[in-house]
Amino acid sequence: MDLKLSGSLTVTTVTEATGTSHSRSLTPDDDVFQHLAHTYASRNPNMTKPDQCKNKMNFPNGVTNGYSWYPLQGGMQDYNYIWAQCFEITLELSCCKYPREEKLPYFWNDNKASLIEYIKQVHLGIKGQVFDQNKNPLPNVIVEVQDRKHICPFRTNKFGEYYLLLLPGSYEINVTVPGHEPHVTKVVIPEKSQHFSALKKNFVLPFQGQLDSLLVSNPSCPMIPLYKMSPSHSAATKPSLFLFLLTLLHIFFK
Repeated sequence: MDLKLSGSLTVTTVTEATGTSHSRSLTPDDDVFQHLAHTYASRNPNMTKPDQCKNKMNFPNGVTNGYSWYPLQGGMQDYNYIWAQCFEITLELSCCKYPREEKLPYFWNDNKASLIEYIKQVHLGIKGQVFDQNKNPLPNVIVEVQDRKHICPFRTNKFGEYYLLLLPGSYEINVTVPGHEPHVTKVVIPEKSQHFSALKKNFVLPFQGQLDSLLVSNPSCPMIPLYKMSPSHSAATKPSLFLFLLTLLHIFFK
């Protein structure tokens, strides 16, 4: 989980690059992003008030979808979510882009409860390790919810550890060693986490010893940023010959 601070007065959810449904861009984990955004906004006394910034922007309950507000390609939120399995939302904390120093204590008081509650959400979902039959941890194993396919599959780290940020409910967890048949297990995540900890669930797969296929790092994960594959990507993300020449002139004639 992560937070990005900005201006205005709302919380924006992830996926700013491509609109897919009703002028919004939704991820397989949209329910989690909605929960995180509402968790923060609902505890800020000003975010949930309508049109606080007098700009005629309507953010129901202080939350909006990033693409629905303004499309942005190559943003940090999308990068973190796709390549790093990190859920990031943007906090727009003020109607003023550059508030005065004496206003900072007010911002702290308005956001303290939201920040604390947001941090607690790291304990949502399920976590654990994937082992072989000899109790050796297996790295680079795909661990995902059956109906939540990600561009870069969520995988175990070198210690065989995984973490899935999920809301309470029933899920089918797909554990797959690359090149082998998947192992699907039904898991029920309770309404309240126990002792501020996600549900712990380890998986033991019918393999012995390290597998060569596990040494390959995310072969199905694209190496080129997705927005560069789009014919209509923003000019701000394109290499600019003009800027390059301008830089050379500056170097030689300064």
